[in-house]
Amino acid sequence: MSHEQFPTEKPAVVTCGLPYANGDLHVGHLRTYVGGDVYSRALRKLGQQTAFVSGSDMHGTPVAVNAEKEGVTPEEFALGWHERYEETFPKFNVEFDNYGHTHDETNTELTKEFVRTLDENGHVYEKTIMVAYDPEEDQYLPDRYVEGECPYCGAKARGDECDEGCQRHLEPGEIVDPVSTITGNPAEYRERTHKFFRVSEFQEYLQEFIDRLEGTSNAQNQPREWIEGDLQDWCITRDMDWGIDYPGEEGDGTEELVLYVWVDAPIEYVASTKQYTERVGAEEYDWTEVWQDEGDIVHVIGRDIIQHHTVFWPAMLRGVGYEEPRAVMASGFVTLGGKGFSTSRNRAVWADEYLDEGFDPDLLRYYLATNGGFQQDVDFSWSKFQERVNGELVGTVGNFLYRSLLFAYRNYEGTPNADVSEEVQNRIEGAIRDFGEAVNDYSVRKAGLATVELARFGNEYIQRNEPWKLTDEEPEKAAQVIRDCVQIAKAVAVLFEPVAPGKSERLWDALGEEGSVHDAEIHAALDAPPESFGEPTELFEKIEDERVEELNEKLDERVAEATEDKEEIDEGTESDESETDATSGVSDLEPIAEDRISFDEFQALDLRVGEIVSAEGVDGADKLAKLEVDIGHEIRQIVAGIKQLHDLDSLVGERVVVVANLEKAELFGVESNGMLLAAGEEADILTTHGDSVPGTKVR
Repeated sequence: MSHEQFPTEKPAVVTCGLPYANGDLHVGHLRTYVGGDVYSRALRKLGQQTAFVSGSDMHGTPVAVNAEKEGVTPEEFALGWHERYEETFPKFNVEFDNYGHTHDETNTELTKEFVRTLDENGHVYEKTIMVAYDPEEDQYLPDRYVEGECPYCGAKARGDECDEGCQRHLEPGEIVDPVSTITGNPAEYRERTHKFFRVSEFQEYLQEFIDRLEGTSNAQNQPREWIEGDLQDWCITRDMDWGIDYPGEEGDGTEELVLYVWVDAPIEYVASTKQYTERVGAEEYDWTEVWQDEGDIVHVIGRDIIQHHTVFWPAMLRGVGYEEPRAVMASGFVTLGGKGFSTSRNRAVWADEYLDEGFDPDLLRYYLATNGGFQQDVDFSWSKFQERVNGELVGTVGNFLYRSLLFAYRNYEGTPNADVSEEVQNRIEGAIRDFGEAVNDYSVRKAGLATVELARFGNEYIQRNEPWKLTDEEPEKAAQVIRDCVQIAKAVAVLFEPVAPGKSERLWDALGEEGSVHDAEIHAALDAPPESFGEPTELFEKIEDERVEELNEKLDERVAEATEDKEEIDEGTESDESETDATSGVSDLEPIAEDRISFDEFQALDLRVGEIVSAEGVDGADKLAKLEVDIGHEIRQIVAGIKQLHDLDSLVGERVVVVANLEKAELFGVESNGMLLAAGEEADILTTHGDSVPGTKVR
């Protein structure tokens, strides 16, 4: 791995977290895959040799559980969704160089090879542990076949994760008061021998690794509590039929064990890259050079799986002598109109639904890629979508391109015979530098906005010079201005290709360019455009208010119908389905409390403006952060559950609102003297609009 600026001499691979073959894709899921596609295209634009790979995650208990419900085999169930994903991604111009799945032969054999090597190198051992067991069904209960109470925070949890509480990864046997999800009966713990990966042996290495890891700051900061704390070994086997068999010897007791899904899932990154090489040849791209030599590996994931990619996975790679990741880019979640996605209530904009409404995929790509930093949460609403499309794509980019190229066509039948001005040459070179810096900052947002800002300059430039007034009086000056504008248009086509590949290809063709804009590297932005081209058409279309109203009505009706159906079901049966979608990360809005309080009771709350002086994670706690907050009269220590939801370093200096007269409490052995106010499951911290000084009372 190099830490040189991109482009480097070594090959790169960009991977996306594997979609779980368990259900439909919605716009929330697409954020990571669009981000990975944008970033891989941007690397290629710089001249970096790059492969973009992923695959479907086929194994694990959720697939087995849902396949059983539908009366099909887990393989049939998962393959159906895998094929659906293969069809869906290209429709959004997400074009993987290879898209495999974890149950194919390449990944199966490579996974077994990894595990054998780990074992031979002394990194795997046997341990007898207590595993939940359903006596009625006479079977052991892995992962989601068992539910109970989290031993760390007390929240309801499933067998491998406290998904409703502290988000901590749980090992077999840790769940308190286990219940079988098969029968609903209490489970019992029985001894069972399993295989463990000695992650603890890699603690010193991981502490050094996390310091040199590049990418988003949440991927660098969130795993430190595990790496710097009491790092635990991982159980890498499960008692079930569906999965990759443990590669043991006959008669060694491993015949009924399969590998834990988080063993074979990341190995699919390697397997998929290997399949790409097998298809195109090692002369074009050599998978061993990137994974076993000094290639640049970039993982693009959702923030809920940071731990797996920055602790477990690099330790595995180190244990088998493979290259470590250079960077991890962890995205925030996507909400819908300020509310969480709810698949059970059908409150989601589904991937197929978006396309069925007739919208171009590049509009959504732009919205997801440029709407806030990659690690920040993004809210999708049809109104906000309309605003970004109409204001930036139609009003800025589209407006400049159409007016410039139409003027060039009508007056010169193409590119005027003139030189590019020094001003425009410098401005395009500046956009190229901005683009390159964005790639090296791992910012898909900045890469996209570099083009929009260039188009904004183009609008200002043509308006300032008014070539329509110069054609008669100063024809040479008019020609030079339009020559500049055509050059800017070509630069837009080149620089915007990673974010809007379909629209950029259309613009490239409109300019009369040969070949494909996807193959044009960044220096092509300054190459002379063709001498002639045809009459241009509008690249982007405005979304009307009536269309947004229609879309909102459809969504509201669908949500209402699904909610009624769900309530009818819930009246007759207990449902354990969570209304929290794994990608959105937030739950439905809570109902407003019926009980009212008096004004005097409200006045009893002493709400104060505070300024965060320092912020750090609480050792041993997945969600808790310790804040030092200046509330004017003193600096208070407050513990808040925001560790995994915010970049703690970026909070320093933030003005917040705290409850100053709350009774002191002790959380994980740390005293908390006050409460930070935040909204929703994603802890949207309440801040001040103005410049109220610390200590100001909130009334």
